[in-house]
Amino acid sequence: MAKKKALTVKNKMTPKRPMIIVGMGTCGLGAGARAVFESIEKELKKQKQTADVVSTGCIGLCSHEVLVDVAMPDYSRVTYSKIKPDIIPQIIEEHVGKGNVVKKYAMSQMPLNGRDLKRYSDLPFFDELDQNKNQVKLVTKNCGIINPEDIDEYIMNGGYKALEKILTSMTPKEVITEIGKSGLRGRGGGGFDTGWKWESTAKYIADQKYIICNADEGDPGAFMDRSLMEGDPHALLEGMIIGGYSTGSTSGYIYIRAEYPLAIERLKIAIRQAKERGYLGNKILNTEYSLDIIIKEGAGAFVCGESTALQFSIEGKRGMPRTRPPQSVEAGLWDKPTCLNNVETFANVPIIINQGAAWYSTIGTEKSKGTKIFALTGNVKNAGLIEVPMGITVREIVFDIGGGIPKKKKFKAVQIGGPSGGCLPESYLDSPIDYESLKSAGAMMGSGSLVVVDETTCMVDMARFFLDFCTSESCGKCPPCRVGTVLMLDILNRITQGEGKEEDLDVLEKMSDEVRTMSLCGLGQSAPNPVKSTLRYFRDEYMAHIRDKECPTASCVALHKYTVIPDNCTKCTLCIRNCPVDAISGSREEVAFIDKEKCIECNLCYDKCNFMAIK
Repeated sequence: MAKKKALTVKNKMTPKRPMIIVGMGTCGLGAGARAVFESIEKELKKQKQTADVVSTGCIGLCSHEVLVDVAMPDYSRVTYSKIKPDIIPQIIEEHVGKGNVVKKYAMSQMPLNGRDLKRYSDLPFFDELDQNKNQVKLVTKNCGIINPEDIDEYIMNGGYKALEKILTSMTPKEVITEIGKSGLRGRGGGGFDTGWKWESTAKYIADQKYIICNADEGDPGAFMDRSLMEGDPHALLEGMIIGGYSTGSTSGYIYIRAEYPLAIERLKIAIRQAKERGYLGNKILNTEYSLDIIIKEGAGAFVCGESTALQFSIEGKRGMPRTRPPQSVEAGLWDKPTCLNNVETFANVPIIINQGAAWYSTIGTEKSKGTKIFALTGNVKNAGLIEVPMGITVREIVFDIGGGIPKKKKFKAVQIGGPSGGCLPESYLDSPIDYESLKSAGAMMGSGSLVVVDETTCMVDMARFFLDFCTSESCGKCPPCRVGTVLMLDILNRITQGEGKEEDLDVLEKMSDEVRTMSLCGLGQSAPNPVKSTLRYFRDEYMAHIRDKECPTASCVALHKYTVIPDNCTKCTLCIRNCPVDAISGSREEVAFIDKEKCIECNLCYDKCNFMAIK
């Protein structure tokens, strides 16, 4: 039976015997990684082969899960993609037993003496030719490389060196100054200056201060924070401890949604290990600084991603935003000075301390420093978790990293910033992605979800979908959000059903501005963004729904009108035989005809026709 053993990485990548690494983040587990892992152990025993079998977090290329790495002594490390249990016997026999790469399933190969992050260099998705091209893995450098449940592997890769450095040679003020010089801005969506936030918390005198990590990642299609916590939980802890030391906080919370069970489990393991090694708890590393970190599981309310609602939830109250001032840095959790950042922000901190603010600030743009992690999803070939330098263009992400649009479809838009982000059209493909550029274009950085859509997507329906989400997640405290979003959603529903009027567009524009300027918190203030941006860039689609009673992409079911294209009809009668309501007439001698009065628009005839004869 193969034993689990610590995965040696960095400059110690040459294994003494074969090593098999399985990607077991949530994405991998969802694709069947556990069955693959068990199959590997079973097959090793069956074939009487010896190898160390270990698990790791999300490697990034989620659309190719399950990902399995095989590292042989004195040979290269090979990554296999889309692995199923029935493929394992062949890989064990050929690769582990004979040293022959099974090229049919091999995705990439890396020389053992190469750097960890170059192991995917032959894939555009992981291309790292230089700091300003495609992916630059700083924050996610350990994800998919180390065993996230083994603190020794984190330490082996430079983990907790930043904490040791600040506790032995830097004052809290010096740490804050260094973070400020780096230009690090909050990665949770607001983009606030991290150094300023830490300095503001530090200046208040109180018997108790709190440091909080906002891990309540609720955006549809977003999994950046989850993957970080699953793949490198100690990076979050180290960043939080450094933040706590700098601000004078002695109590910390990680607020995480309960829907992230694997991340919670690995955080608990990391906290326990950090305490055992003296990196967390009382008198950290034998200094006078102490910090305890508690995991608080949220119930999944999207509004609890807002800082003040989150703090109310920790206190056991209903998660609803409060008016400000006072700001949280002055009176936050239990009315005590509180510093709050998200997972990605904290994970950047050890990098800045180790490498220096001057080095960090060379990455990115003038006002947006460092890298940004995105969850790349939608109509794109290579979907997954990516980390790119600020200032990269939309085109580079979609076509270089993402591999372009599948099925030879045409790019239409990209929705950036979660459910309250904006939709940018093809004309913005060469626009840089940074805080200022996105804001001027009508979008936002948000937490980092990036959804690509092709020509088959209806932008009116897309705006309706995201507004429906925001409406459902509104806490209902302030009327502009509680009432305004509902009224806007009602208009969008009517438009997608063919009942809209031209004056509805003016009403949507006006209400969008009112909801944005009058809502209490960020949820309501940004909820109209999908509507505003689609009205700005795709107004013709709105007009098609209103004037012509047609959806250009045939996505809105209420506007479907099915007809037969005579020149394409082969008189095969397949559509007639599959119509559940006998709405189609015809025979082997005559072209099919659809009775619109009987048609229930079930789409079966369209799906079954092999000759594109149904329009």
